[in-house]
Amino acid sequence: MGRLSATFVKADKAPGRYADGDGLYLVVAPGGSKSWVCRVQKEGKRRDIGLGSVKKVSLAQARDRSGKVRTQVEAGLDPILERKKEAGIPTFREAAALVFAENRAAWKNKKHAGQWLSTLTTYAFPHIGNISVSVIDGQHVRDALMPIWLTKQETARRVRQRIAMVVDWAVAEGYRATPLAMAALNKSLPKAKRKVEHQAAMPYADVPTFVARLRERESVGRLAFELLVLTALRSGEIRGALWSEFDLTAKLWTIPAGRMKVDVEHVVPLSKAALSVLKRAEAYREARSDLVFPGMRQGKPLSDMTLTKICRDMDVDAVPHGFRSSFRDWVSEETDFDGAIAEMALAHTIANKVEAAYRRGKLLDKRRTLMDAWATYCIGGPVVETVDA
Repeated sequence: MGRLSATFVKADKAPGRYADGDGLYLVVAPGGSKSWVCRVQKEGKRRDIGLGSVKKVSLAQARDRSGKVRTQVEAGLDPILERKKEAGIPTFREAAALVFAENRAAWKNKKHAGQWLSTLTTYAFPHIGNISVSVIDGQHVRDALMPIWLTKQETARRVRQRIAMVVDWAVAEGYRATPLAMAALNKSLPKAKRKVEHQAAMPYADVPTFVARLRERESVGRLAFELLVLTALRSGEIRGALWSEFDLTAKLWTIPAGRMKVDVEHVVPLSKAALSVLKRAEAYREARSDLVFPGMRQGKPLSDMTLTKICRDMDVDAVPHGFRSSFRDWVSEETDFDGAIAEMALAHTIANKVEAAYRRGKLLDKRRTLMDAWATYCIGGPVVETVDA
């Protein structure tokens, strides 16, 4: 017979725990809400299992649930997982949809968000989509990966990572007890020679000619491309540029962390040539938009395909991102600038923590000298700053 009574449970109580016996407790929160908890202990580990609110679960029901929980624990079962099973465990397809919905808002890269679910739909769902997420094991995942493991290596690796993410979510939600045995899965897959595919880059010796050709005609896209070359930044950072990010007097461009690939604010010293691009870009400024390089649609930035099309139209065997490599090769082969300064200009993460600690300062003076030298090289001579008439 328990210590508590139905009358005792209904009466007002001070915040605290009230024992009924056999691990069952009435818990009264500071705000007055009441709930049931079963405290269990197995192999020296103590754990509290919630049994529901007093409003929905009576004392008799709480005793029954508490007894069931203790029986499950003694049998080596996880009461939370068993409860999930009774409620209905989702299939892998259903679990993936839930994971996608939870994470979509946090993914900055829209292309990544779109590919995340589409790759699972194409390569994983036909094999494991209708299998309960609680029973998926390494063999299931291997069967899904094998058809593309040697032929679509990068895609296969991403599918593997996304499957593991869904299974990890299922563990956290209590739908299964353990994650995938990734070490064993990886060992079971054939060893494939990983092909490193670099972005097509233009030899730095050809960059001045390219910039000259770029300047033969003027458009929003060509101005954006010229600034991309002069600053050695990524396409997205250029296309999303806002006038409010620039301090033209100080000749600095501060890109907020939210727009950078590594989520760290990046300050760009602007050369005279870069300032000239911005001066020319003011002719395309829209009254209702802060975008430096507006696209065809009102309030939307320039499309990434616009820059790619410029390369294609100019019959250039390179991509916009490849000009970062052109800049880096020029620094290494044609100058005496410290490679670390070039890496900072490219906004690359510094892997060595000790080294990074010494570079907390942005070394703007040295970087400004570097970017001025690069701009001079790109335009093939001294830069003539644009002056208002």
